[in-house]
Amino acid sequence: MKPASMLVLASATLAAVAAVATALLVAAPPALAAAAAGATLPEGAWTYGLIGAAAATGLSSLGAGYAVAKVGTAAIGALAEKPELFARLLIFVGLAEGIAIYGLIVSILILNRLV
Repeated sequence: MKPASMLVLASATLAAVAAVATALLVAAPPALAAAAAGATLPEGAWTYGLIGAAAATGLSSLGAGYAVAKVGTAAIGALAEKPELFARLLIFVGLAEGIAIYGLIVSILILNRLV
């Protein structure tokens, strides 16, 4: 696949994920209001919550994997020419891995709202 077509595919995927996330957020206020009032969650709230938590974890892990692949490749290339850049390059790889941790935290927060 050419890089331009991969960019178009990534943009389309991001747009689809944004549309799904928006739909889940639109359905969330009644569920959150019911939970705050002490009532049971409406039917389907568990399903949407679990889908949202799974999407947060899965998509952030995919994004982190893609970021580490790109940053790691560039870091290895730079490290081959200038070994003294190791500490700086390690920070970039760590930031890319942090994306997965953020997604995991978001999914834990979503699951805590369901209980």
